[in-house]
Amino acid sequence: MLTSLARSLRLKTDPPVYFSTVIAVFAFVVLTIVAGDWVASVFGAATDWLLTNLGWFYILGVTVFLVFLIFVSMSRYGHVRLGSDDEEPEYSTPVWFAMLFAAGIGTILMFWGVAEPISHFANPPMGDVEPQSNEAAQQAIAITHYHFGLHTWTIFALPALCFAYFIYKRKMPPRVSSIFSPLLGSHVYGPVGKTIDVIALIGTIFGVATSVGLGTLQINAGLSTLFGLEFSPTVQVIIIAVVTAVACISVARGLDRGIKMLSNFNIWISIALLIFVIIAGPTVLIMKGTIESIGTYLSFLPELAFWNNTAPNSADNETWQNTWTVFYWAWTITWSPFVGIFIARISRGRTIRQFVVGVLGLPVLFSLIWFGAFGTSAFNIQNNSGELVKTVVDEGNIPGALFAFLSHYPAATFMSGMAIFIVVIFFTTSVDSAAMVTDMIASGKEPALAPTHQKVIWSVLMGAVAAVLLAATGEGGLSALQQIIIVIGLPFFIMGFIMMFSLLVALKNDLGTRTPVVTRQWEPAETAEKWEEMEHQPSPEPIGPIHHIPDDNQADQDSTPANPAEIGSQLSNSKGEQ
Repeated sequence: MLTSLARSLRLKTDPPVYFSTVIAVFAFVVLTIVAGDWVASVFGAATDWLLTNLGWFYILGVTVFLVFLIFVSMSRYGHVRLGSDDEEPEYSTPVWFAMLFAAGIGTILMFWGVAEPISHFANPPMGDVEPQSNEAAQQAIAITHYHFGLHTWTIFALPALCFAYFIYKRKMPPRVSSIFSPLLGSHVYGPVGKTIDVIALIGTIFGVATSVGLGTLQINAGLSTLFGLEFSPTVQVIIIAVVTAVACISVARGLDRGIKMLSNFNIWISIALLIFVIIAGPTVLIMKGTIESIGTYLSFLPELAFWNNTAPNSADNETWQNTWTVFYWAWTITWSPFVGIFIARISRGRTIRQFVVGVLGLPVLFSLIWFGAFGTSAFNIQNNSGELVKTVVDEGNIPGALFAFLSHYPAATFMSGMAIFIVVIFFTTSVDSAAMVTDMIASGKEPALAPTHQKVIWSVLMGAVAAVLLAATGEGGLSALQQIIIVIGLPFFIMGFIMMFSLLVALKNDLGTRTPVVTRQWEPAETAEKWEEMEHQPSPEPIGPIHHIPDDNQADQDSTPANPAEIGSQLSNSKGEQ
């Protein structure tokens, strides 16, 4: 029945995965509209329990993922290429970086660039630190870098590395379940694998919808500041509709003509905004503060990586980490499959070492510079005027933080308009990238093989989820969405640990074995004559070449996805021959 329905709709996808995801998302939206209070209470209770009892697991998990990535890149596996052994990267490093950044946390940098440093500056959570002091500024910028530096990109990099290996090295379908093939074997093609993919799709849609909601609120706040436009659900639905339409056009044009073009354009205009903030502000102070903030971050990092707020400095800070760090990690990991597969797609042909250094290097460095510049300038504005804390903390106007910040710069109206434009493009690239990836997971095929309307459906679905929630329940709908993704985040963290083990098993099996070193065997040389005799004995035969275990790249040159059971049989046979 599902197959017939998919055929009638001209969909080239996996019907059980596709329709299960659509039905689950639709049911949640309807339930939220009909019984929003009940949904909020159920997921609120589950969220409170998870944050209270398992918040430490989220904190530990991301740090373990980071250590694993560093280990695997520096080990003997670092030279393994994510693709055929002689394959070269498809995109140049500058283009690769632009696409990484735009599809990752571009909208978040715009949203939190001013709001987060100022929030922690006003309410430092660690130790007995006086608010708005020099110590508070150091702590605020260190925590901000922690939230958007190495740890955030680790959450993206781990699944991305696994996707790249299993999709382009082992030629598995582009699905989350493919990562578990060394452990599940052929079951990844059955109900177990499809269940994994459905969970990943639901988490991705909710995670991207949350980003869509935050981006919409910021755009609405900017338009309200510039033109006095009403800050309301109606306006927000219109914004979502416009941006979703642009995203549909982009995803219809494909990766190279749509997403790549928007990403390249947006990274340059973002750099222009960053340069403006540095030059038009107190330049020397910002440069000094940015460099100093990186050192502050590195000095705080060992403590922050394991910090669980065991002894809060006040009653107000008892739940601080749950509402900030743990929420960030849970939210980020729910949409890591989308970012992960997208990063894998644009990273094909690079080695594991190049991949890890690039993903944990280039975007993180840009984030450190961004938050260092915006944070330092925001502290300076607050110390001179006192208005940012009032706007962001006292009034709770986090979406309007960036525009309140820019109001202290020259050409404030023009720059605020430019900031809105950047948010819209970041917003668009996130939606169209997510649409491309969700279609890959649902169909198990590269996006070029899917009909255009099939890819567009995912863009519309993500926009619709955010629009319905904001229109039907306002901020309550967004809160409900945030609560559900925290709950969904738990199985994603568990899957993260399984991913690490699965990747190590695959690397060990695929890397091959080297012929043992053969040495000359000496007998006791008790006299000079015996030593001369042993010295002139024939040398052993030279060792042979490296013997690689055949993998699917060597055994099957066509593009048909490999069956895990066949892979296991090939490995067993080749080991027996050796």
